[in-house]
Amino acid sequence: MGLVEPESMDQCLYFSNRTLGELGKAKAWVYKKQCPKCGKVKMGKPVEKGKVKIRAKEYVCPECGFVEDKKEHEESLNMEIKYVCPKCEHEGEADVPYIRKTFQGVKSIVFVCGGCGEKLAITKKMKEPKKKK
Repeated sequence: MGLVEPESMDQCLYFSNRTLGELGKAKAWVYKKQCPKCGKVKMGKPVEKGKVKIRAKEYVCPECGFVEDKKEHEESLNMEIKYVCPKCEHEGEADVPYIRKTFQGVKSIVFVCGGCGEKLAITKKMKEPKKKK
């Protein structure tokens, strides 16, 4: 595949570098997308009084002013992941839709190991998955 890692956080809508269990690790990112209307610049959250609005419900093109709903915008993006599987220690890459699903009781981006087929998850805000009893 050959995923290209971002050179700057300015290119990313989301970035995470974390461990998966004892032996695994994952580096994941989502690139900002080009404006679908003008295609000149990358879309971002709205800027008010020189500051980015953190909990904005939409994304805005700074060039033409095109507005897209947050849910619709994020579902059109892909997350790129470089990982080491905690089960089989396979080093691999994954490209999955940027849609959070509930996995073991926690909102997560779920992907499958290319080596052993184990389901792996990048959880929201470093939450721990619930253990089976």
